[in-house]
Amino acid sequence: MTQTDADAKPDEERPRRTGPVTFTKQVVGELRKVRWPTRRELVTYTIVVMVFVVMVLAYVSLLDFAFGEAITWLYGTFGAGAASA
Repeated sequence: MTQTDADAKPDEERPRRTGPVTFTKQVVGELRKVRWPTRRELVTYTIVVMVFVVMVLAYVSLLDFAFGEAITWLYGTFGAGAASA
């Protein structure tokens, strides 16, 4: 059977916190490991994202327009008959 956090003994010591200087050094070290994109890759990725955003915007706008027209038609068809009755 494994021991859960709730079953942990209170005398176990928590891991020590890292100081701000050590944390900053570790962050800089990790950022040096990152493979940064070239300018060409960055431009390509930006264009791909912008095209995708425009496509999603067009799709959502089309759905919004279609549902708006459908609701207007429903209220026009069934709302007028209920008001005059």
